[in-house]
Amino acid sequence: MNRFNALLFSLLLSLAAPPGFSQATTEALADEGERLAALLRVGRRVVSNNQTLINDPDRGDKGLDSAAFLAKVDAAYRAQHGQGPLDGDLSDTQRRLTEAQLAAMATVLDENQELINSEGLGFKGFIPAIFGRLVNEQFAEQVGSEARLKVTAPMHLVRNRKARPDDWEAGVFNGQFSQPDWPRSQAFFETVATGEGEMFRMLIPEYYGETCLTCHGGPKGEVDVTGFPKEGAAAGDLAGAISITLKRE
Repeated sequence: MNRFNALLFSLLLSLAAPPGFSQATTEALADEGERLAALLRVGRRVVSNNQTLINDPDRGDKGLDSAAFLAKVDAAYRAQHGQGPLDGDLSDTQRRLTEAQLAAMATVLDENQELINSEGLGFKGFIPAIFGRLVNEQFAEQVGSEARLKVTAPMHLVRNRKARPDDWEAGVFNGQFSQPDWPRSQAFFETVATGEGEMFRMLIPEYYGETCLTCHGGPKGEVDVTGFPKEGAAAGDLAGAISITLKRE
């Protein structure tokens, strides 16, 4: 994080903390959100890196059961962050939510073994976006309103109705993230009052990489392998965001 981003992060921390929420509490919530997003991203990347294997029509058992998948996730997370997702000085809440997220990934892999191992079928549709949505749904079943993750995007980029932004997310897309001077990859967060109590909300922008352009690049309007028209995006364009909601009593 450069000096400017560090200063902005500190400012956002102070602005996001309402009465009853200290800056230290807000910082802990922001760190918790970043950790959840980081693990989700690693899981999606493992799915992406294994697309050729998953879509191999000539091979049955892909050797990608939940145990093998979680081993790949752990290795990829260690390579990026220097330690495993459950290593380090985690709070009880961080450990519980991380374990729930890993369990959600295992459940998704277990429930999709028949599809992944189907012989004679090429493209399976088990892609990072689908994996991410299914994991987030499983995670929600385990932790309830304590924490929620969602991958969303500006309305003109949404392909699945479940990914549509709510009013708060749309406001950030049309506000902060649309500003030309908003620092790349900088999350926006604040605490908002809801019918469920005070919620810490965080939106972490994501951008198209080169591998995304197979489905989301050009030519614009051409139907991709998933059956959707391509957006005509370029690498580095805003693709969407990971939305995180954390509840504290």
